[in-house]
Amino acid sequence: MTEGEKKQSMVKECKIEVVRSSKRRTLPLKERKRGFATVESSLLKKKAIQEAQRCLSLRECESCEICSLFCPDLCITRDEKTGEVRIDLDYCKGCGICAAVCPKGAIQMVLEEGI
Repeated sequence: MTEGEKKQSMVKECKIEVVRSSKRRTLPLKERKRGFATVESSLLKKKAIQEAQRCLSLRECESCEICSLFCPDLCITRDEKTGEVRIDLDYCKGCGICAAVCPKGAIQMVLEEGI
């Protein structure tokens, strides 16, 4: 496999999806002039849950390598063969910076048992 083919196999395709939003409820102009009431109402409970599930379901590592840039111990690397991000737990001091800067929330800090 050539270098170019390796890079292409690591790049994920971006799906363009058209999402129709429902028309939001607004106040009529006469009611807006009367006071400071909210002009647009918030999402309905069902729609808010759908939106939250859509956003939070994307908790998969995208290999952006932001975690490795911020790691003070330089223990986060990428496997050259598989392209997988690896954390060397022998050197990691557990500061949690990687978990804090991960835009996808793919890194989670958990307590080790038996220590």
